Amino acid sequence: MNVLFVASECAPFVKTGGLADVVGAVPKALKALGVNVKILMPAYKGLGELAGSGKSVWKSAGMFGGKAELLSMEADGLDLLLLDAPHLYDRPGSIYLDETGHDWHDNHLRFGALCHVGCEIGLHGVDNWKPDIVHAHDWQAGLIPVLLKQQSAPAPKTIITIHNIAFQGLFDAETRHTLGVSDEMFTFETAEYWGKVGFLKGGIALADKITTVSPTYARELMTSEFGMGLDGLMQARRDDLSGILNGIDLDVWNPATDVALPRNYTARSLKRKAENRAALEDRFGLNPDPKALMFCVVSRLTTQKGLDVLLDVVPHLVERGAQLAVLGSGDPAIEEGFRQASRKYPGSIGVIIGYDEELSHLMQGGADSILVPSRFEPCGLTQLYGLRYGTLPVVAATGGLADTVIDASPKTLKSKTATGFTFSPVSSEGLAEVISRACDMFYAPDKWLSMQRSAMRYPVDWEQSALTYLKLYEELAADNNAAGHGD
Repeated sequence: MNVLFVASECAPFVKTGGLADVVGAVPKALKALGVNVKILMPAYKGLGELAGSGKSVWKSAGMFGGKAELLSMEADGLDLLLLDAPHLYDRPGSIYLDETGHDWHDNHLRFGALCHVGCEIGLHGVDNWKPDIVHAHDWQAGLIPVLLKQQSAPAPKTIITIHNIAFQGLFDAETRHTLGVSDEMFTFETAEYWGKVGFLKGGIALADKITTVSPTYARELMTSEFGMGLDGLMQARRDDLSGILNGIDLDVWNPATDVALPRNYTARSLKRKAENRAALEDRFGLNPDPKALMFCVVSRLTTQKGLDVLLDVVPHLVERGAQLAVLGSGDPAIEEGFRQASRKYPGSIGVIIGYDEELSHLMQGGADSILVPSRFEPCGLTQLYGLRYGTLPVVAATGGLADTVIDASPKTLKSKTATGFTFSPVSSEGLAEVISRACDMFYAPDKWLSMQRSAMRYPVDWEQSALTYLKLYEELAADNNAAGHGD
């Protein structure tokens, strides 16, 4: 079974969020099940050394205004196909945003090119390899099902995974001509969305199967509250929609071996977390106080993540004698709000604006609890890292957060299945109340230790989800062969 992943990012090579972690981890789990996955992604500016190690397997003299080349290599246990098109990807700034913080003006071309090459590989293969399934991830790969449906030649089956429906890839209608989207595919039933070309909408409308990253988020996508205008389409395609829970790479996220931790530990040696806590206190300028529950946040600082609500609750958190370490960037007003909080409560609130992968590991290994008060969360990964590291998650009961964290109730505490704390709705009152619950539990050390051990036993790997993906691939491949499209 050959599967082509098409995505805009992949850890550990380039990452802005959870999408990269998933794209970098799932192929390894699938490989153990006999699935041969290649990952197609852009060769961004920072990947020059990696691209230099590749073998050229395809070239184009004219890819939206410049030359393009496909480079094949193996790195970090992954089979990669890097689309090297300097006029599209060799530039400063974020992979999505320019230096002013706005979307690159030609993102439709940058990711349209990725989709066209994905379509080419799907139809004709590359380097004596051809996929049975093309698996597109998020809007950046959303045009692939559209482009393949336009073809008269037999095409592989397609899956699109929605990692976050809030990002849809909408562009002016005129761009469809440059992108090669036919009039037949630019309709209300296909890739047209309120007069614009909708990359994600087209993928959802025309992919053979749709997945998203948790069962609860799959249900939420069919509601007006969470569907971001596409809830009607999601309802129409409900029979083809699956919610497959994300996992994490246990080799990368393992407190027993994590090189980012001053002291490694297991569920049987949790006292060793104290050394990591000391390093974390030093890094964030927090007062050394083992009696204070230390919360952490590793997140984009946005209203989606509920961090405006957390700002409102900071005084209550400090009053309860707790501490908070925040790592992230995002909304300038929220960034400044946390800076002000750190100045108002020195030693209790510490803030680092930006992102640091190594520091995020230290935060999981040193903090007592991780806060994820998101208004919506397709799956979430930081709470899974928290479970793995015995850093008890405090989460809003939405999406994958609701699917992965078992609230500390009298029943779950008695059965020793509680792994964290959940609350709903996302409000200042609700968050303050759940923070108080966590503080109360922290002052009952035996119960807290029991919860930590339960959390660290909770399955957060890809094993079960990879089996679910495999079953989906096999069903689609069988359909393809039955239709006479097999090799």
